[in-house]
Amino acid sequence: MLETKNIERTRAQESTNAIEKLYISMRHLFSRGFYKPMGVSGETLRKSLLQLRPEIYGSIAEDRIELNGLVYVIERLPEGIEECQFINLTADEGYKNSHFEAIIPPKRRRNCYRIDKDQMNIEITRGRSEIYDILTHLTFLFIESHKIQARVSLNEGEDFIREWKHLEDIVLNKKPISDKEKEVLIVHLGNILGRTYSEVSRIYKTFSSEKNPHKFFNLIYWLGKLAIKEVYEDKKRTITFSSVLIEEIGHHIYGEIWANEIKSTLKKHDLIKRPIHIISANMHSVLNSIYAKGALPEEAKNLKGFELYQLLSNVDSKRLQKRVKNYASDNGLIYIEDTSGTNINVQIIDTDKINFDVSSFKKEHSIKEHAVIIVMDYAFGEQAYETMDELLKPYNADDEKIFLDVKSVSIMGKAGILEGGKGDIMIPDAHIFEGTADNYPFKNELSKEDLEGFGVKAFDGSMVSVLGTSLQNKDLLKFFHDSTWNVIGLEMEGAHYQKAIQSASRIRGNISENVKVRYAYYASDNPLETGATLASGGLGMTGVTPTYAITQRILEQIF
Repeated sequence: MLETKNIERTRAQESTNAIEKLYISMRHLFSRGFYKPMGVSGETLRKSLLQLRPEIYGSIAEDRIELNGLVYVIERLPEGIEECQFINLTADEGYKNSHFEAIIPPKRRRNCYRIDKDQMNIEITRGRSEIYDILTHLTFLFIESHKIQARVSLNEGEDFIREWKHLEDIVLNKKPISDKEKEVLIVHLGNILGRTYSEVSRIYKTFSSEKNPHKFFNLIYWLGKLAIKEVYEDKKRTITFSSVLIEEIGHHIYGEIWANEIKSTLKKHDLIKRPIHIISANMHSVLNSIYAKGALPEEAKNLKGFELYQLLSNVDSKRLQKRVKNYASDNGLIYIEDTSGTNINVQIIDTDKINFDVSSFKKEHSIKEHAVIIVMDYAFGEQAYETMDELLKPYNADDEKIFLDVKSVSIMGKAGILEGGKGDIMIPDAHIFEGTADNYPFKNELSKEDLEGFGVKAFDGSMVSVLGTSLQNKDLLKFFHDSTWNVIGLEMEGAHYQKAIQSASRIRGNISENVKVRYAYYASDNPLETGATLASGGLGMTGVTPTYAITQRILEQIF
């Protein structure tokens, strides 16, 4: 028994070492300014990722191609990146004012620009976490591409298997193909990828769209083609970091612009000296919770519980969503669309203008408070510290230094759960920052009991703020879960938010030491369960109940 525990502990330690090596390596390469992912300079990164074998990248260490991980990564990288030999990470350097069209990945809010057929530029405005995210995804992508190269090459690149030639002919000549020819090609791809017909067919459909039905064929061809060029023509793919990005990173350039825009809007509407409650959440749950019943009285009359919010979460409900937004704008909501580059939109709500007679809430605690609610969209990793740190600073305007009267900060987010399943809720009492000795215990105004009775399970304990959700593996997470750390889940922002709140309240004196904090997360996946990682797909309607349950409890405490 002891021997088994020691083996498990050793694997967890190996994983920890691999993550540390990954991050040291990435920071070194960033300072260096460029590197070749599949060359000598990228070797440490590749070896560490293969040693770690993160759950999200599935069979990365095996010969066969990892399909679910491929879907996850491609949804977070710009369209066409598989065709580019040169990838340049830049700051916001004015490309939006050029003729280049911004390419925004479906699952990551970042502007990317295809400069020419060989170069893709990716704008980094959300801090180091975004760089780590992109570099690990690209490393995975290039490792997979070399698997394809190894499976299709014959005679040291002098010739290729016939399945590859067939794929090349269709992709390069953009030939229209019948359903039967498509199925033949899927069979060929199964041989190339080391996967079954049904697996390849399923992923083909996942990638397929009306605009680009054969996206998967193009993706596999270009991944393999660029790997072939690397191996046999020495045309190495290269990642570079612009000098402006290297100079700007870590200096809160975008966070300061973002926070000042919020404060100037508060001042303009004479709200800056009012009591403030900050909520980090999505852009719909607070809005709908406060305003949907007033905006949609007929619908609200016939729907019970969270059914109204489920209706509004439906993709076909744009007309109803617009009615709620228009009603909210007439009843105290000010919307600030981000122009700073943080990609964090903001809603400011003057609670004095809410019609509580047609709301789900009673204004009890805050009758005399005349509170203002600031709802900020999700931050990404380290960006949480940058934005919250800047938001809590006093505002200098017209020779006056205005300290914000922040009464509470509430953080709601998605997280991986280590006990339970998708849609369950986690209530933390501490954030443990992975890879450091930094721990942030706090008094959470929300409790597990607050979230019971909604038909979802709730868990309490510690949360690990990880350096990247895509870098976690079962051995490491199992150690966290089974040890005395009492870890219930993992996410990327909690420690960063708490660091900003504690330094603003206890060290700098920017806000009151009595500021109340609330943290609650709903589970997007369980990385300890096979087939239940983020790569297995989104929450869909499962996320509606926990999202609105958390939002309701936060707003009840504020009001």
